[in-house]
Amino acid sequence: MTTTELSRRTAVDVLGGEPDDATLRRFLHGLPGVDAVGLEQRAAGLGTRSIKTTSKAWALDKIITLIDLTTLEGSDTPGKVRSLVAKAKNPDAADPSTPKVAAVCVYGDMVPDAVAALGALHGDPDDGLISVAAVATAFPSGRSSLAIKLADTAEAVAAGADEIDMVIDRGAFLSGRYGLVFDQISQVKEACRRADGSYASLKVILETGELNTYDNIKRASWLGILAGGDFIKTSTGKVQPAATLPTTLLMLETVRDWHQGTGEKIGVKPAGGIRTSKDAVKYLVTVAETVGEEWLQPHLFRFGASSLLNDVLLQRQKLTTGHYSGPDYVTID
Repeated sequence: MTTTELSRRTAVDVLGGEPDDATLRRFLHGLPGVDAVGLEQRAAGLGTRSIKTTSKAWALDKIITLIDLTTLEGSDTPGKVRSLVAKAKNPDAADPSTPKVAAVCVYGDMVPDAVAALGALHGDPDDGLISVAAVATAFPSGRSSLAIKLADTAEAVAAGADEIDMVIDRGAFLSGRYGLVFDQISQVKEACRRADGSYASLKVILETGELNTYDNIKRASWLGILAGGDFIKTSTGKVQPAATLPTTLLMLETVRDWHQGTGEKIGVKPAGGIRTSKDAVKYLVTVAETVGEEWLQPHLFRFGASSLLNDVLLQRQKLTTGHYSGPDYVTID
């Protein structure tokens, strides 16, 4: 039985029927409504937690190991991707003890360049190596045919992508066509299958900034997991608001509930707008308090970011030397 077949069987068990529009609507709209005020108060409370100086060094290094260092611009070139990979491999040239990031995240056509630049360091971040993540399925809008979305995914996987960051069809979701969204995610998951039968990891981008309500974000989170996503991800980074602490907390609570019900661990990736180590620490605390510290590893939690790493490096250097370096201490992304 393939991974997608197993995922579908789990979905049928959880839903109590086949994942069609009617069954999914009954399940998703039967979920308890989100208390927006309570959610935002919980997130605000977690955001005020401070960490001791002795823990700060650990936290800064942990953040680095959970970053998907990202470039997703129309102006990206092979040279820019090579520079991104060089920074991913050696974030602070002045301090060889600096850990490597978890992955580099690029457009699908840039995957061969990223793989080549990583060389022997290309691999599983849980083993201290660096993965290649590729956005796919007509990122960021998701507006294309299913055939194009599947080809987009399969091409990136064939080129060496270890992880696929797909976008859901928000138009279909918001118009209640849950079965269509489920089927597209499931088919993209199958397109992540390699020739040897293994699968690239699938991150399902909800684009929370377009979903309008916390109830919709909760439903989309459940839908992404039910359909076989390995991660649920907040945003493309191209729509505002992107990642927020309340939204990420809500997604973490969904992952916690799924784990309690099925025993399966699903990852969460907030992306877009997390620029400072101070903000990133709030997310670490929220993860630890909601699903447990065991989630603070690359196959269960990531930061999607481009500028966060620079701030973490500056804070790390201050912790070591007692003062901040000038702005030329870190490379400009």
